Amino acid sequence: MRIKYEDMVKEFTRVLEKKGFPPQDAADAAMIFAQNSLAGVYSHGLNRFPRFVTYLEKGSIDPSARATCEMSMGIMERWDGHRGFGPLNAKRAMDRACELARANGAGIVALGNNNHWMRGGTYGWQAADQGCIGICWSNTMPNMPAWGGKNRKIGNNPLVMSVPRSNGEHVVLDCAVSQFSYGKIEQCKLQGTQLPVPGGYDTKGNLSTDPVEIEKTWRVLPMGYWKGSGLSIVLDLIATVLSNGNSVAKIGTFDDEVGLTQIMIAIDPSRFNTAEETDAIIDAILADVKSSEPVKEGEAVYYPGELALRSIKENKELGIPVVEEIWDEVLHM
Repeated sequence: MRIKYEDMVKEFTRVLEKKGFPPQDAADAAMIFAQNSLAGVYSHGLNRFPRFVTYLEKGSIDPSARATCEMSMGIMERWDGHRGFGPLNAKRAMDRACELARANGAGIVALGNNNHWMRGGTYGWQAADQGCIGICWSNTMPNMPAWGGKNRKIGNNPLVMSVPRSNGEHVVLDCAVSQFSYGKIEQCKLQGTQLPVPGGYDTKGNLSTDPVEIEKTWRVLPMGYWKGSGLSIVLDLIATVLSNGNSVAKIGTFDDEVGLTQIMIAIDPSRFNTAEETDAIIDAILADVKSSEPVKEGEAVYYPGELALRSIKENKELGIPVVEEIWDEVLHM
């Protein structure tokens, strides 16, 4: 079953207005959810929407709250998200980081006490659309064991990096520091498919590709084993120090995954290169990568963000694939 992008935005907007969002905020928030599904990240679009609505109904998220700047010094600012709608707060923070970058060459906004930002890649694409290199990450609740441990002490803290191209076909890396995000594991479970490589441990302590088995233990695997574990810890440290917000450990004491900490960094490459020079550098590197001999005949090697661009094109033409039960749930909200 496929749904038009415009219809998805319309339904999301309707529900969010009913749940207390001002009309323009409801429309902006609805677009973020729908764009995630449009780009093929269904786990952070339609599939995540019902869970988000439950947070609104429980009062864990204040739909009227907006992030405010609490401290400012040169290219750096510290913001408080006041536990408002995470994606809109994050969007405004990245807009500000880009504004600082255009004025100074680089800009950093440390956003504390925010809520889940949904798809981190949103803010990488956002920075690139403004001609900036984007670097951003978020911490999470404790949802992954540190390397060598069994109980969940660290987050799969999503990390995003983006490089702009003048044709809009930006290079955007968006990855959790677990082998797979929880959203991807949930998506495979809903589709009844296996993960392509091991993503966690089963109840017997063995590595598994079965999302159902991994869900029983929630011992997800850090990407790169000890390297992903170390990266998670350092990202949490930097974010908490700069924002004075909540660490992964502190977030773990809350009833829901709220009060997260995010860092938005924007760098203006036009301070060094013309757009044409930057494009030439990127094009040459990507051409070399894509000249790789594929492991499987007839397949291709992709650069970060290329598959998202393909999904956007296809889903605009054919409609967005949806899980019918979840779409019906939204229609009846």
